[in-house]
Amino acid sequence: MQTMTQQIAGSMGLKEGQVAAVLELLEGGATIPFIARYRKEVTGRLDEDQLRRIQQVHAYTLGLQARKESVRELIGEKGLMTPELDTALKEAKTLAEVEELYRPFKEKRKTKATQAIADGHGPLADRILAQDRPFPADEDPSALQAAGWIVAEKFSDDPKIRETVKNFLEKTGVMESKKKKDAVDEKGVYEMYYDFADPVRKIPGHRVLAMERGEKEKILSIALEFDYPALEQRLARQIIRRPDAASWLSAVMHDALVRLIVPSVRRQIRSELREKACNAAIAGFSVNLENMLMTRPLKGKSVLAWDPGYVHGCKLAMLDPSGNLLATDVVYPFRGKGQEAQAIRRTRELLTEYRPDVVVIGNGTASRESEALVADIIREFPEISYVIGSEAGASVYSASQLAKEEFPDLAVETRSAVSIGRRGQDPLSELVKIDPKSLGIGEYQHDVPQKQLKEALDFVTDKAVNRVGTDVNTASPSLLMHVSGLTKTQISRILRARPIRTRTQLESVLTPKAYEQAVGFLRIPDGVEPLDATGIHPESYGFARQFLQDHGLDAADMRSQAFRDSLKRINPVQEARRLGVGTDTMIDIIRELRNPGLDPRDSLDAPVLKKDVLSIEDLVPGMELQGTVRNVTSFGAFVDIGLHDDGLVHISRMADHFVKDPREIAATGQIVKVWVHDIDRKRGRVGLSLTAPKR
Repeated sequence: MQTMTQQIAGSMGLKEGQVAAVLELLEGGATIPFIARYRKEVTGRLDEDQLRRIQQVHAYTLGLQARKESVRELIGEKGLMTPELDTALKEAKTLAEVEELYRPFKEKRKTKATQAIADGHGPLADRILAQDRPFPADEDPSALQAAGWIVAEKFSDDPKIRETVKNFLEKTGVMESKKKKDAVDEKGVYEMYYDFADPVRKIPGHRVLAMERGEKEKILSIALEFDYPALEQRLARQIIRRPDAASWLSAVMHDALVRLIVPSVRRQIRSELREKACNAAIAGFSVNLENMLMTRPLKGKSVLAWDPGYVHGCKLAMLDPSGNLLATDVVYPFRGKGQEAQAIRRTRELLTEYRPDVVVIGNGTASRESEALVADIIREFPEISYVIGSEAGASVYSASQLAKEEFPDLAVETRSAVSIGRRGQDPLSELVKIDPKSLGIGEYQHDVPQKQLKEALDFVTDKAVNRVGTDVNTASPSLLMHVSGLTKTQISRILRARPIRTRTQLESVLTPKAYEQAVGFLRIPDGVEPLDATGIHPESYGFARQFLQDHGLDAADMRSQAFRDSLKRINPVQEARRLGVGTDTMIDIIRELRNPGLDPRDSLDAPVLKKDVLSIEDLVPGMELQGTVRNVTSFGAFVDIGLHDDGLVHISRMADHFVKDPREIAATGQIVKVWVHDIDRKRGRVGLSLTAPKR
């Protein structure tokens, strides 16, 4: 019999030793980011997603084994365990399979069958079902009816019959939806599903969730339809062996299907479709969030944040390159000529006084008008560009307790402007303060299991924060909450101990386990120890210092070109062998020495900085543009090309070949070249394509 480690390794295509090592590390309190970054030799370079999958499969396998033992015990207590059933339980790979095996042995509520058994009709039912003697056609009709109820329930509990029914419905069934009589769908949200059908085997997850939402809102009715006669014919070939019993058994089978089996199997299939759809929606949300968090920051840029608005004005916030607030104001350019002139004058004054590198304009209400105004103003400032930034969730942050603590003297609206500006400067640091569900990058996020969604999004955030690392002296508590190994208590100690000059100082601040797990991700850019600015873990400082000494290098010179050039000529594999350190560790040490505090976001697309405005009136089909992917859904990608509303690249226009999942082609935050496909000026909608038009 396979061990649990062997089972997990087999299911994931990994070596047993890899899985065993990961489980041992997790058991010892190691976090996934720590294992992925600092235990590569032990795990064979497994990444965070693989490590989490091992963790999840292990937890599921433990639950599966526990349920198998429980079922085996329950059946054994009734004296009904057989060698065949025991083998089937051992070989069951899912909880659903175990429950199907246990179904016949569950305590049943009072049914027609249990009453018939109590009345003594069990032997007759068994005799007919055995089909080893002529059918008792002369038996009392009421006795035959009672026996039929017993046999129908036996059919319903038979795993092979249920498997046949389930396979038939999955392969040939159709999910249908109809608009309910007198249902009100004012905006026509579910119009597509008023008279809709899709094969069960092909229906996409987003349609499943859309139909179910419509059903929940009492607008749609959903049914799983199939060919009843064809199913009954298939079951007859499987069950009936005696021609003289055929009529009676067929009638009983029909009763079992209609009354017991099909309703249950329909629920099971819909439940599985829903689970699959939810998993896909959560996975899609996770990918979008990861790409959004890992958006390349506007490093070293001072920013004038512009939060657009009509009636309540445009809120302005001037931020230095570190995100510190320098000035705020509110202007009202859309209240009339006098107010517009005053707004232009005040904006010019701020630009002249602070000379920001970039104006970040929120993409909400009045964004288009604000863009036109800003583009006109900055013509006088050739060194200043502007960028359209997402303001999704900024209002949620600005009203939060965290925002009140950060900016107690600012109005809610001005806090929102600060958030918009800061997320341009460093998206990761700012977005961790906002519930991901407020960022507008999920699909059917309120229809999926919320606990599962939260766990997935927390994992993504943890992964992003630890991949980037953070300055221990400037990181917000929100950012530190996602650093490997840190708890609220540990974070409070760090905040009280600031400024921290060396990682060694952290040893007296954190517990030993927290220090081990967190210290490599906590950077001190201007500390007394140069290595503290890198992602090299202090446990490897000895190797790093020996390496530097052997090559006549000084860590204080890390940022010089000569230092970097020297490292290019060194073979990390030979060095690892010479120093007695793991090859992966040596590769990482040299990489960090060449690029202290390497930020993986620096290799990604930079935000599109603009000088002039684009209007929908400027567009013509076939026009080539550059844009930023704002959201990726199951049916396509929304791309910001500088208009008030994002353009849509439908899945059918994402490539010259069939695309199953838009995320294979596009990612949130990605800079893409697009072509205008169609324009609906009346509704302000633009259809885009990722493929060039054919000439």
